[in-house]
Amino acid sequence: MRLPVPASVSRCVLTWPLACLLAGGCNRLGVDSAGALSADTAGTVSTRSVPETSDEDALREKLDRVIEMNRDRHMSPQSNSAWQIVHGMLAYGPELQINDDGKLVAALEWLLSGHELKGWELKAGDGWEWLKADDKGLRERLKCKTLDTTWELTASDTGLGDKGLKDIVDPGSKTGEGHDDQWLGYLAQCGMELKTPIKIRGVTEPFTIADLLTQAQWDVHVGMELTWTLMGLGHYLPLDAKWTASDGKEWTLEELVEAEAFQDLNTSSCGGTHRLYGITVAVNRYLNAGNQLKGGWKTADDKIQKAIEDAQACQQPDGGFSTEFFKRPSSSPDLALRINTSGHMFEFLTVALNDEQLRQPWMTRALEFLLDAFEATAGDDLECGGLYHAAHGLILYRERRFGQPSSSSPALRQASRGAKSADPAENGATTSQGAEPSAKE
Repeated sequence: MRLPVPASVSRCVLTWPLACLLAGGCNRLGVDSAGALSADTAGTVSTRSVPETSDEDALREKLDRVIEMNRDRHMSPQSNSAWQIVHGMLAYGPELQINDDGKLVAALEWLLSGHELKGWELKAGDGWEWLKADDKGLRERLKCKTLDTTWELTASDTGLGDKGLKDIVDPGSKTGEGHDDQWLGYLAQCGMELKTPIKIRGVTEPFTIADLLTQAQWDVHVGMELTWTLMGLGHYLPLDAKWTASDGKEWTLEELVEAEAFQDLNTSSCGGTHRLYGITVAVNRYLNAGNQLKGGWKTADDKIQKAIEDAQACQQPDGGFSTEFFKRPSSSPDLALRINTSGHMFEFLTVALNDEQLRQPWMTRALEFLLDAFEATAGDDLECGGLYHAAHGLILYRERRFGQPSSSSPALRQASRGAKSADPAENGATTSQGAEPSAKE
């Protein structure tokens, strides 16, 4: 395998054999005048259309080819940052490989085993303090109905960390953690177990993902951006969990979900797609457990359903989604931009739609658009956020429409509406740190 030239700090580069492009019938969108994507300065949209139906086998093969192609965009810790590489992990989990000084290594195992990476900053936190209480205080702080709250209860019994591990936020960064609990949220979506060790340089005893979880609970406060916090807490905690944060306020998952549902999508990161994704995976888990929508859960689901309607209403004739997300119809001749916006939208929709909706023609057109766009930009540098959120959506879609490939993260199955997989808070996510990468995706 020929390794790619190291990517620049802000972009991810692919080296993909030309033979694959030829075999895949590469169609460079936006090149020929007949299929060019038009600029949208006055609300106009492009006119390229995609057939509403596609042969299932051919579509699946094309989807697998693009997933594999994007997996082979090997980033390097010498050139790329934590923000970029963690986004790759979101899409490909333990199977993502990076080029460490000419050697391909499993990115998750490499990162969590204590290697240094620009932007990956963690330190011992103070979230553990609330577990060091007397028996009365402990009982008041651990009001999770599914857990034993006797004095004999230990941190490991609860599934929570016994120390607290703080991720250092660099707001808006595309090098380090740009949002509160972004690392926790994406590790949860990778299906990592709470007991997964996280080694910190200079610290002998390893922390665990449970310590990140404990710190996130401790740090929750009114007015904060809860998007990635919800992705993590909503994945790991019991649905009826209650806890007291550092400000003295008692919190529940329902409160987190409702607080996120009241936020304005148009002023949210990436058009609100991340916020919607976090809300959706939490609501899906609630529904998949057999619960009826009410209270904050109902408020959140109403937000999800409205966003689905807006996404379809603003969809472009070529199948891509609006470059203005849910706000209004819009397009652009910039394929990298369209992969970014359509990819983020597609990722949200793959967890928000039911099985019947997922197979509807408008979603097939969206899939075809992304596949064509990725083939057209196969040799180009792409911004890592849009690239890997789109790839994550493609992987989710592949599993839901065509079935699970040879290996697949259980977190992906659990995130989808109508999923039948075990609840991670009861049995733990089963993808362990250090798993051997396979030839999937």
